[in-house]
Amino acid sequence: MRIARQHVQTDQLLGIASVPQGEAAAPPPLDETAEPAPAPAAAAPTDSTTASTEPSGAVPTGSPWSAAPELDRAARQQLLEQMDRDEVSCCTKCPLSEGRTRTVFGEGDPDARIMFIGEGPGQNEDEQGRPFVGRAGELLNKQIAAMGLEREQVFIANVVKCRPPNNRAPTPAEVDACEPYLRRQIQGIRPDAIITLGGPATKLILDTKLGITRLRGTWATYDGLLPTGPQVPVMPTFHPAYLLRSYTEDNRRRVWSDLQQVMERLGMK
Repeated sequence: MRIARQHVQTDQLLGIASVPQGEAAAPPPLDETAEPAPAPAAAAPTDSTTASTEPSGAVPTGSPWSAAPELDRAARQQLLEQMDRDEVSCCTKCPLSEGRTRTVFGEGDPDARIMFIGEGPGQNEDEQGRPFVGRAGELLNKQIAAMGLEREQVFIANVVKCRPPNNRAPTPAEVDACEPYLRRQIQGIRPDAIITLGGPATKLILDTKLGITRLRGTWATYDGLLPTGPQVPVMPTFHPAYLLRSYTEDNRRRVWSDLQQVMERLGMK
C-alpha cells in the first residue's frame, strides 16, 4: 500500500491522472518542429540510432579518463573539477565564448546512476554557472523527485557549456567544439542510464537526424565509450522547457512514462 500511495503522489506531482500500459513505446502525434532542433550536422545521414563505435574525440588510451571507472568517487570528482577549471572555464573553441557570463559545466554526483543531458544554458544558467536553475530546472527537479531521487544524486549536464544567443539551438560547429567535454563527463561518471532532454541532446548522443517525437519513449544506446568502455542505455524524452510550452496532460503522461521506464530498468520501482 505504501508503494502504491507513493506512485499516486508522484503522478499527482507531475499532474498526471494515469499512465496507460504501453504508452512509452508509442510515438506522440506531435509536430516534429514543435521543439526547436539545431541545423543538421555535416556528417552523412544515417538510419542508425546509435553513435559510431569509433567516434572523433574518443578518450585516448592511457589518459586519466580511460582509468576513471577504476578510480574512487573523490578521484573522479577531482578529474571533473580539473576539467572544468583548466579547460571548460577558459574555453574559446567557438564564438559562444565571446558572449557568455559564465560557463556551465554541469553538476551532480560523480557516482550517479542517471545522467540527464540537456541542450544548453539559458539566461539564468549563464548568470549562475549552474545547469537547469530556471523554470525548466524547477520542473526537472520535480521529475527527479518523482523518481524517488534528489537532484544531488544524479548528474546534470548540457550539450554545450556556454549560452547560445537568444536561447537558440546550438549549431553543429558549437556542438562539435563541446562534444569532447561531454564525452569525458560520461566517461568519468559511467552512468547506468542517460536521459536525453530534447532534440539536440538526443541527436548528438544517438548520432541521428531523427526527431525527438519519433525517438522518445524507446530505449537506445550510447556507444561513445567504445571500444574500451561499455554501451550506455539511453532514454530520450522531451525537454522540460518544451513541456512548459506545451503543458498538456498527454505530454506530461509521456514524459512520466519515459521516466518510469528508466526506474524499472534500474530496479527503482
